[in-house]
Amino acid sequence: MTSLNRDSWLASLRASIAEISPAEALARQAQGSFLIDVREDGERASGLPLGAVGVSRGFLELRIEQLLPDRNHPVLLLCGSGQRSLLAAEALQRMGYQQVFSVAGGFQRWKAEGLPVAQGALDTDAAERYARQLQLPQVGEAGQAKLTSARVVLLGAGGLGAPAALYLAAAGVGQLTLIDDDRVERSNLHRQVIHADARVGMAKTESARIALAALNPRVRVEIRNERLQADNVERLLADHDLVIDGADNFPARYLIAAASQRLRLPMVYGAVERFTGQVSVFDPRRADSPCYRCLFPEPPAAADAPNCSEAGVLGVLPGIVGLLQATEALKLILGIGEPLVGRLLNFDALAMRFRETRLPRDPACPGCGTGATFKGYEDLVQLCASAG
Repeated sequence: MTSLNRDSWLASLRASIAEISPAEALARQAQGSFLIDVREDGERASGLPLGAVGVSRGFLELRIEQLLPDRNHPVLLLCGSGQRSLLAAEALQRMGYQQVFSVAGGFQRWKAEGLPVAQGALDTDAAERYARQLQLPQVGEAGQAKLTSARVVLLGAGGLGAPAALYLAAAGVGQLTLIDDDRVERSNLHRQVIHADARVGMAKTESARIALAALNPRVRVEIRNERLQADNVERLLADHDLVIDGADNFPARYLIAAASQRLRLPMVYGAVERFTGQVSVFDPRRADSPCYRCLFPEPPAAADAPNCSEAGVLGVLPGIVGLLQATEALKLILGIGEPLVGRLLNFDALAMRFRETRLPRDPACPGCGTGATFKGYEDLVQLCASAG
């Protein structure tokens, strides 16, 4: 398009679309008009008009009905210099929005006139890195800020912890704390995809830290080369927002379950065996939530619950279950969707079938029931030992 044609085109748009000054836009915003900044995420990283909602021009038509279903509500559109906002206004008019205005001069003029500006929550790197999930109305910049401030502790940097950690880091969860006292073995690599052949023999926590730093250096990774025990469980889990259970033994799970109850820390449970897996969420902040011991009041005998080294496991299965755990963790952090509270999700890889089972809170549960008494973490370890 030549300069002359472009100028003529913009002139025709201005003839059909009302333009207002930034000062008038601010006044109308105070009276209830909806101000949308249609610049790209990276452009808004340096700031945007106070109270404006950021929606990139290319996604405006897809998101506007979620943001503003009332087509009679006044809409103010702002871009960098006042041209893209004209195009955006024309698009909204075609969609039936009746009161659409373009802010003349865009954000450049807004700032030059000293009007109030909110600092962008994201820098350029973050805006580009998380661009696809920022487009989701359920996430956006506010949700990304929640993810950035979240602290998740993962018990185990193995089959379940590996995929969960990778995707939580990729999503921008601010701090991941990895608890594991094991070392990488070659037999781990078919399912524990966070590790590599060159790191066989290295501590799993350190191997995982290397992979996570390479994926997203913005995430803080804390490592704890310790075995979860009665005397350290609360210390290791405290000061986090939720715990992802990637344990491969019942003593650890019972310790996590008890600490989760005492610290009021949501526990995202996952388990795998051979070709099957299961996932649930135990959230002690909710009065209707069961706990782990509603599912397993007493630990089963070791012969009835073999671990992966004894029973075997299809390599992709922990990946599927770990990703489901990561999904539940993100939902809890963002406060969106319906978490798996009171529901046990079972997966059968051979049949490629998911089956959901109700898991109500048990009034007689020894962990969270009305008559439950906590006798100490050592008693839980002894309970599991007697079952084995």
